[in-house]
Amino acid sequence: MADLIAQGPQNYHRWRREIPDATTCSDLVIGRSDADWNVPWDPMISRAHVRVIPQANGRIEIMAVPSARNPVYHQGRHAVRFVLVPGDHFVIGKTTFTLAAATSNRSPERLRDPAGDDAMDVTENVFDHVALRRKHFRDINARIDVLTRLPDLIASSDSDQELLVRVTSVLLQSTPSAEAVSILSAAELKTDPDAPIEVLHYDNRSATLGGSPISRRLVKRSIEKRESILNVWAGADSLYTTSAFTAREDVDWAYCVPLRTEACRGWVIYITGKLPDTGVAGSGKPLDVSEQLHDDVKFAELVGTTMASLQQSRQLQRRQAAMRNFFAPVVMRALASGDTARVLKPREADLTVMFCDLRGFSRRSEQDSQNLLQLLSDVSDALGVMTKHILGYDGVIGDFHGDAAMGFWGWPLAQEQSVLQASSAALAIQAEYHHSDLGFRCGIGLAHGRAVAGQIGTKDQVKVTAFGPVVNLSSRLESMSKRFGAEIILDEATRAGLLVSGHNHFKLRRLAKVRPAGFASPVEISELIGEAAIATQQVTDGLIADYEAALDLFAAGDLDAALKQFRSLPTWDGPTQMMIKQILSGDSDGEVIDLPK
Repeated sequence: MADLIAQGPQNYHRWRREIPDATTCSDLVIGRSDADWNVPWDPMISRAHVRVIPQANGRIEIMAVPSARNPVYHQGRHAVRFVLVPGDHFVIGKTTFTLAAATSNRSPERLRDPAGDDAMDVTENVFDHVALRRKHFRDINARIDVLTRLPDLIASSDSDQELLVRVTSVLLQSTPSAEAVSILSAAELKTDPDAPIEVLHYDNRSATLGGSPISRRLVKRSIEKRESILNVWAGADSLYTTSAFTAREDVDWAYCVPLRTEACRGWVIYITGKLPDTGVAGSGKPLDVSEQLHDDVKFAELVGTTMASLQQSRQLQRRQAAMRNFFAPVVMRALASGDTARVLKPREADLTVMFCDLRGFSRRSEQDSQNLLQLLSDVSDALGVMTKHILGYDGVIGDFHGDAAMGFWGWPLAQEQSVLQASSAALAIQAEYHHSDLGFRCGIGLAHGRAVAGQIGTKDQVKVTAFGPVVNLSSRLESMSKRFGAEIILDEATRAGLLVSGHNHFKLRRLAKVRPAGFASPVEISELIGEAAIATQQVTDGLIADYEAALDLFAAGDLDAALKQFRSLPTWDGPTQMMIKQILSGDSDGEVIDLPK
């Protein structure tokens, strides 16, 4: 493998990217923004400027994107398509792109240890990170520009990989004597000396220089002590001389800075370099290496802390994003304002519960038996309609039952308008099904009452849901919607809540007094009429008045008069036909309709 290095007009305008293998990546795009690899500092580079096509033997093919505004120069000439070999480069605007040869530290098994048993003497300095932060930079002017830009530079990284690229680039350009910078992951090295060390990203100053060797012992000790550690591979008597510290040609020193957050567990910044120029203290005594590299170690600590904090924040954001798939926005708001265990603990509450079931699923299943994947996609979209409006009206998704969804309002925060919210969600679901081409309709049951809601389940499976008689009633009402031919059916408590809410845009019709399966007491149910029926002038105020007058005759036991009145109503009206069948069956005493499951 090879790396592509981009270097702009400023030292910090730089990144180094590993060229992917040709067998796994056909091409990628370099541009100023929204490309695979972005070069945001150069206005001469178009949004998409060149395509990079990996080839064998560490080569890449470069193709200019036709829409690119400015020319690409290769070997001093304008070129639109050419092959780049290791050590070669091309230029766009003020940015030079160099193809670097493959390095030797890209895989853990090839990491070498300059501090092994056969290595020369090692002088070690351990920096207490608290004391290091309190100590001032000896040359703040050399750092001030980078320090002021550091938070924005790191925080604006749009991915973890971009973050690693920027951090290594900043450290390399801000550490004058550094030859190479790596960010490593060695989470298991503390307990397993043979555990692999993963190179998350690295950079060095040369397009041809291979990766510097990594001391496993230094990384392990830094992780164990949770402190920055400097190793100098030289004899102690050479610390105050200007001669070389070590016989090695590639490494004089290395320091390792651990990142101290759970989000970066086992991550370290590892920097190697050559001996800096020997400084002189105020006493005239030459500074030792620890003193000379103090600013560099302190700066790496600062960069590491900033990166670790950002990663911690991103991890929290990812967790919250993942939780949004399981928790409704209203639950997320409650979790953000209090203790999780307390918020999710099951407790009694006044809930409005909705059961929403697809109509036409069985028919579609039979019709689309040869295209089940399309059926699955359509059902998912249909269920998405339910969940969108339940969550959109501050409800909580309690469960899915095949092609049905259960939602509820009134937990984890009490909602005085739970009936209003649930009813609005039901009408929105109904309207979207009527206006969509999904090929489904819905049946909805709404009930209001006391229930237990919260994190419920066994030790093996836990979910947020609700249970209690009101939940069962809502399910029964949803089942009744098919029998009555009414898409949305409410219990008496929900109807009463709507009437006292003062919102007169809800159109209601009393349907009957029924005894659902499994319930000892009868329930008076009503239909919530949606805009589709209102807009077509099907369910008018006159029809509702005539139906309820017939229902009163039925409840009074005058079945003949009730039957006559119902028969005068339109034959397309589902509730009317249900009542006619009930009277003709002779199974009712004229007051309560018993509905088997």
